[in-house]
Amino acid sequence: MKPVAELLKKHDGTLWHVTPADTVYVALERLATHEAGALLVMDGQRLAGVFSERDYTRKVVLAGRNSRATLVSEIMTRELVTVSPRTGTHECMTLMSEKRVRHLPVVDRGTVLGMISIRDLMNDIIAEHESTIAHLESYIQS
Repeated sequence: MKPVAELLKKHDGTLWHVTPADTVYVALERLATHEAGALLVMDGQRLAGVFSERDYTRKVVLAGRNSRATLVSEIMTRELVTVSPRTGTHECMTLMSEKRVRHLPVVDRGTVLGMISIRDLMNDIIAEHESTIAHLESYIQS
């Protein structure tokens, strides 16, 4: 079980984010640009929330709201589950399952370091399993 800090290295330190004052349309453009499912919502250096595709579909589309007139602050998820860079990947999977979230902001002593997704965790698990299989196959063949 590796720490989340290892997964963040693959993100090259980029914090994809919007501000609470941005419109939902701007946030959607940013999601599309980065091919992401969620963005951090930053109020200066402070983590204010997360904006996700799920927020958009449930709180804008289904509510009949206009994405160009609705602010991110009106629909973002405010009650966040966060992890530290030392949190293990297994614990992250457990948290995501229990809390029914797909993204976890990574915060260290109040500083936002990034965000990991369920996809990041699954890719890591698959790579780990493939490595184990290759190791076992080479052991059997020798």
